Amino acid sequence: MLTVDELEDRLIDLSFAEDIGDGDHTTLCCIPADAMGKSQLIIKEDGILAGIEVAKKVFAAFDPELQVEVFIHDGAEVKKGDVAMVVSGRVQSLLQTERLMLNIMQRMSGIATMTNRYVKRLEGTSTRVLDTRKTTPGMRMLEKQAVKIGGGVNHRIGLFDMILLKDNHVDFSGGIENAIDRCHAYLKEKGLDLKIEIEVRNFKELQQVLDKGGVDRIMLDNFSVEDTRKAVEIIDHKVETESSGGITFDTIRDYAECGVDFISVGALTHSVKGLDMSFKAC
Repeated sequence: MLTVDELEDRLIDLSFAEDIGDGDHTTLCCIPADAMGKSQLIIKEDGILAGIEVAKKVFAAFDPELQVEVFIHDGAEVKKGDVAMVVSGRVQSLLQTERLMLNIMQRMSGIATMTNRYVKRLEGTSTRVLDTRKTTPGMRMLEKQAVKIGGGVNHRIGLFDMILLKDNHVDFSGGIENAIDRCHAYLKEKGLDLKIEIEVRNFKELQQVLDKGGVDRIMLDNFSVEDTRKAVEIIDHKVETESSGGITFDTIRDYAECGVDFISVGALTHSVKGLDMSFKAC
């Protein structure tokens, strides 16, 4: 399995291949190869900055001689007009790395900003905000990093680092008991030690899970606030609890006050707006 660094390196290589192709002919036709200059990253709206460390990798991958001076680091609150970093070196390199760096930083900063809003919404409760696998193909590692930078928690990175028995798994397995039994048999056979979570859709399924046991977390899918409060009381801290499905910024506090341990929010990554910024000569 590839490491996070290896996945990031592959993404950067693929992104340059996608954008530059056989050459940035606009830059190459009008900028001398030996021209030197500086560009600054200007923040154009308030938010949480994320992606500085990845941006440094982008510059280094394309031109190791580019010099990056960072003024604001990942996780910091930024305001319109702030200058986050200045990059010095060959002008051709500055122009050819600009778009990829901005695409990554705007996306990651937008996710971190959105996540931070949800985290602040839950201040004073013990509930933590989770992301989901509803991510941009190829960018999951970066988007998951951005969630953490914004104060959220990664639910799981992929299908390999946790068992999550969702409704389709249960239905195709022939019921909750079968799904849990097969899960434990598989983990034993493969010698794996993974946490097990199972999704329930109603109180009947919840009771079946509690009677069966053998899971670490129960996901309450599309439960109302009132039913969530009742379910949390029934579970009574026997396992971790997670709320999921249709929860918005306006309703998340109500769910948290029911006492759930986690709330997963797909909107952190699947429909977030990038944080506006630009990379201009200075």
